[in-house]
Amino acid sequence: MLSNNEIGIDLGTANTLVYSKNKGIVLNEPSVVAIDITTNTVLAVGTDAKNMIGKTPGNIVAVRPLKDGVIADFDITSQMLKQIMKKASKILGLSLRKPTVVVCTPSGSTSVERRAIEDAVKSCGAKHVHLIEEPVAAAIGADLPVSEPIANVVVDIGGGTTEVAIISFGGVVSCNSIRIGGDQLDEDIVQFIRKKYNVLIGERTGEIIKMEIGYGLIEHEVKSMEVRGRDLVTGLPKTITVTSVEIQEAIRESLLHILEAIRSTLEDSPPELSGDIVDQGVVLTGGGALLNGMQDWLASEIVVPVHIAPQPLEAVAIGTGRSLGVINKLQKAVY
Repeated sequence: MLSNNEIGIDLGTANTLVYSKNKGIVLNEPSVVAIDITTNTVLAVGTDAKNMIGKTPGNIVAVRPLKDGVIADFDITSQMLKQIMKKASKILGLSLRKPTVVVCTPSGSTSVERRAIEDAVKSCGAKHVHLIEEPVAAAIGADLPVSEPIANVVVDIGGGTTEVAIISFGGVVSCNSIRIGGDQLDEDIVQFIRKKYNVLIGERTGEIIKMEIGYGLIEHEVKSMEVRGRDLVTGLPKTITVTSVEIQEAIRESLLHILEAIRSTLEDSPPELSGDIVDQGVVLTGGGALLNGMQDWLASEIVVPVHIAPQPLEAVAIGTGRSLGVINKLQKAVY
């Protein structure tokens, strides 16, 4: 079997990444599809479609076919995957004829949700489809010694889900998956501004606010930012100024849920592995790891070292691709 006929796909709620052994990450596109609902045709996929969110005429909708890390709309996901595989094969300069594909799934996903992912990838012409649990892929991508009998704790804060897992000897020892991630934080910000200022902003704006002035629950130098939206009373455009302390308050609830998931996973750890966790600490991956002050806040709350993976946004995709080499060993952990 040709080694370059193997690809890893991180099918994420926010972004879909494709990894190939020889070239690394070859594609990183938002998981968004723009559709003309009158003819049901796909107009754009990825970045082009994301730029259309909230800005399209009535007959065109920009949708995100994945919700909470699992497929919400099967047909649209299949079409998005076809386009993405097409783009990937162009970049790789080979006709991806019947590639072997490894796709990651959230550890909390049901067998039906897993089958949906498998079918969607197979319908795009994949020869073999292997599924790997997201935290295991994240750990491999973050260069952790997954196959050794020591505790590797991964906290993967993605767009739709947060996965916390203790991995040892190639398998998941204890894990927690909650359907709170970056999208929920954006939603919290949108709702907060709506309640407090009577101004409606879009999810894109919510995401920008989070990235600019969103903070973990730590003391910090207060920053402010101008935000434009629609006044719900007059219906006219309005500009308001929000501060990082307000945004911190808006996302507090969701961050505490993430902390709770980490704590309960660590509480389930076998005593033999607890010693390793004190030494090795916890590794953060996913976009949520990049929230300002997240690392310091978690370290102060769980009192073990907290590290951020070298490439937090790409760790799962890199791990998915690298796992091809060890897939047989991991198979026991996946199925």
